[in-house]
Amino acid sequence: MKVTQEKLQKSQIGLEIEITAEITKQKYEQVIKKLSGTVNIPGFRKGKVPRQILLQRLGAGRIKAAALEELIPDGIEEAVKQEAITAIGQPRLLSSFDDLINNYEPGQPLKIAAAVDVEPEINLKQYTGFQVKAEEIKYDPTKVDTVLDKERQQMATLIPVEGRAAQIGDIAVVDFKGVLTKAEGEDESTEPTPIPGGEATDFQVELQEDKFIPGFVSGMVGMNPGETREISAQFPDPYASPELAGKPALFTVTLKEIKEKELPELNDDFAQEVSEFETLEELRASLEERYQKEAQEQTKANQQEALLAELLKHVEIDLPATLIDKEVDAMLTQTAMKLSEQGLDVKKLFTQDIIPQLRERSQPEAIERLKRSLAIEEIGKRESIQATTEEVAAKVKELLEQYADEDIDPVRLQSVVEAQLVNEKIIDWLLANSSVELLPAGSLSTPEETDSEAQSTEDTAEAATTSPE
Repeated sequence: MKVTQEKLQKSQIGLEIEITAEITKQKYEQVIKKLSGTVNIPGFRKGKVPRQILLQRLGAGRIKAAALEELIPDGIEEAVKQEAITAIGQPRLLSSFDDLINNYEPGQPLKIAAAVDVEPEINLKQYTGFQVKAEEIKYDPTKVDTVLDKERQQMATLIPVEGRAAQIGDIAVVDFKGVLTKAEGEDESTEPTPIPGGEATDFQVELQEDKFIPGFVSGMVGMNPGETREISAQFPDPYASPELAGKPALFTVTLKEIKEKELPELNDDFAQEVSEFETLEELRASLEERYQKEAQEQTKANQQEALLAELLKHVEIDLPATLIDKEVDAMLTQTAMKLSEQGLDVKKLFTQDIIPQLRERSQPEAIERLKRSLAIEEIGKRESIQATTEEVAAKVKELLEQYADEDIDPVRLQSVVEAQLVNEKIIDWLLANSSVELLPAGSLSTPEETDSEAQSTEDTAEAATTSPE
């Protein structure tokens, strides 16, 4: 078989394959014999149809097409094997199938054009001596107090209150009903519209202003049990329910009962109740250690992110479609698993109409992830960075002990652990061979990024609450 190679874009090798006259004749005869034994033609038994009758009934084009459907994949497979090409993914036919039918003459050589994806060449123009900046995350000692206070709040006992009005921090038991009121400039004759879900009985409201739409909580401060009050409020814009965003509202609220939180004392008994520790001092020490470690890990993650972002500027990789598609598949599968764990119906979210859009939107991230992983892998090869057998065995043992109750494949785990350890060693090597300047947290964020992040957090918080929150 005569094969000519040509380098194409996107890490493809083009193949011009000339199938010999002997094979084109042989395959044609095999197809005729096969069809003779399977095709039903009135007046003839299967396998006894004369050749000329078969050709007349089926047509030369159909027989040629059937022969080509076997010739093409066999020819490409043989060419790839002959040329010792390490192909990835499925080969693609570049020739027009209709043209091949027209050009196919049994007993004559046949040329076909195909392309196969191969592992991309990785051009690393630089991977040491970078000078980058990253944000340093410092341990905040007040975080321990915040966490302990949150635990106390969750363990609080609600005590009925008499003889005073509602105030911030109380738990108010209310009946309420809300309507959307007229915005400025609207027709005065328009009737107020009931708010969907904006009605409840014996509803417990924690009087904290940041947990509800503006005006709702402040309007209840000073109310006495048995009192009914109309409270004006306004839904923020944006809001979890778009139809309510920015709309003014009026709530009729009846305060039925006031309760206040009685917090447990912050002592050893409390520590034993919320943790495995015997003393409050031990609990504090554990929390301090955890958050110090978190700060260090986040700082290192910032350093790595800054370094890898710089590395990508110095990497040239012409990625094949096969690798990109595979990475997109992995990303969508990962997303689907996370959504499923949250109790969402993945089949309703990943419809046939949506999947192509999701794939297209995922491509830029998939390409970046591939370039990072391939560049890191290439650096590991160049610098001969490996994990020792002892390191891998120790980590595998640790994980098997940690997840003793789960069914884990030790061989698969060893492979994953080895890849992870090597990846960590390569990144540590990169950090040691470049300079990363640490800056105060927040100094590298732009105002647009900060606003966007804050808005995203706000939208998420609103989506997790119910009206009138």
